[in-house]
Amino acid sequence: MTNLSKSTPQMRLDFESLPTATITLSADQITQAVELSSKIKNSSQQWQTYIHALALCAFEEWLALRVNSLTINRERCTTLQPALAKAIVAVANLQVGKFKICLITTGSLTDEQIYLPQAVVDLPEYIPHFYVWVEVLEEEDAALISGFLSYQQLREHQTTVNLQSSADWNYQIPVSWFEKNPDRLLLYLRCLEPETIALPAKSENTQLLSTIQNELLALLPQLRSPGTELWQVLTWEQGKVVLTHPELLNWIDNSQQQTHTSSTSDSLKDLLKLLTEPALNVGRWLWDELDELAEEFSWRLLPSLTPAAAMRSPIEEFPAIIHQLQHRGLEIPAVARGAYQDFLLTAIPLRLYAVTWHLLAESEPNLWTLLLVLGTASHTALPVYLKLRVSDQTGVLVEQEINPQQQDSYLFTRVVGNWDEKFLVSVSLTDGVEVNLPPFTFSPRRLV
Repeated sequence: MTNLSKSTPQMRLDFESLPTATITLSADQITQAVELSSKIKNSSQQWQTYIHALALCAFEEWLALRVNSLTINRERCTTLQPALAKAIVAVANLQVGKFKICLITTGSLTDEQIYLPQAVVDLPEYIPHFYVWVEVLEEEDAALISGFLSYQQLREHQTTVNLQSSADWNYQIPVSWFEKNPDRLLLYLRCLEPETIALPAKSENTQLLSTIQNELLALLPQLRSPGTELWQVLTWEQGKVVLTHPELLNWIDNSQQQTHTSSTSDSLKDLLKLLTEPALNVGRWLWDELDELAEEFSWRLLPSLTPAAAMRSPIEEFPAIIHQLQHRGLEIPAVARGAYQDFLLTAIPLRLYAVTWHLLAESEPNLWTLLLVLGTASHTALPVYLKLRVSDQTGVLVEQEINPQQQDSYLFTRVVGNWDEKFLVSVSLTDGVEVNLPPFTFSPRRLV
């Protein structure tokens, strides 16, 4: 792990001067913070995550010592997600009972200004009911819950003060805005209803993402250098779209840990398409139904997949392909359903078969699979250097290319995902000509 030495002079205090309400951090809590921050490679961002993890441990202990009727849910906490931990300088999306909490950290008992990340003030996805000020005294292995501020109070202050964010996407507010008696927070958490503090509704950013995706395609690769901050490359309008799409933050995080390859740029392009384009619902195929998008792109349902002799028509040809796959050991259940689409790639007539079925597994009941078979509509060998690529929101999953020596008639691949996952299929040639099909998704529930 990058240096986490205790070397910040302004944070050093004599133990005797610490307030009685100080939370002393245990060795296990410090170890937990080290482990969380070790997932971050850049040293400054790693230190930031370490301090936030200490604040989280201290707040949890503070709450546990004072009230046992409130439960803390860490599941969506940004500090536990490396990509979000690097992008948001706060402990956001912490749930206490029915309330959203955001921990804001400082490192000195004498700070007069507090920095609030713009994300936790202006983006509904991260705005809390309460901002809690935690002073982390790292040199003393201690922390102090120093105050709190409700979102409603923050808004009231904003109406009287022309609060402007800085170039690095932070608001600077005086500590006097915070209620200095944190025990009152316990009262609010136990007695108030969340609706008392109205939070803004989440906005739909998919259309905006679609509008600026070409800008992001050019800009996001500039963030591949570890330590480069979003605000150094993006405008706030671009940044808020990225911050509200964790998949893009994950792509940035993953790209910083990889060497540059062509698949890196392909994965970003595919991810943007997955996030912005409507998807085919192949789950409807199980009911012999095509959704409107499938009909728009001229997909045609195949009958039940019963092996038969190879013929020229798609309906008669595909059972022979299935028979060939089963002979290779691929088990395809009788309930599987498929469809096909003919399309052109530089005047080459291609045919893509897609087959789907629900995977039954006790440990993970909501799994589905997509089997893809790419051939030519004229039943000739596939053109040399043809490439079939399948991506999901984590990156490129499969990239298959025709071997010029083998004269292949088909390319086969199969992917598996949860019901909330989508797959993007692309077919290309080495000269850069590419066809992107609408994403595939799976929702087998029948519409009534």
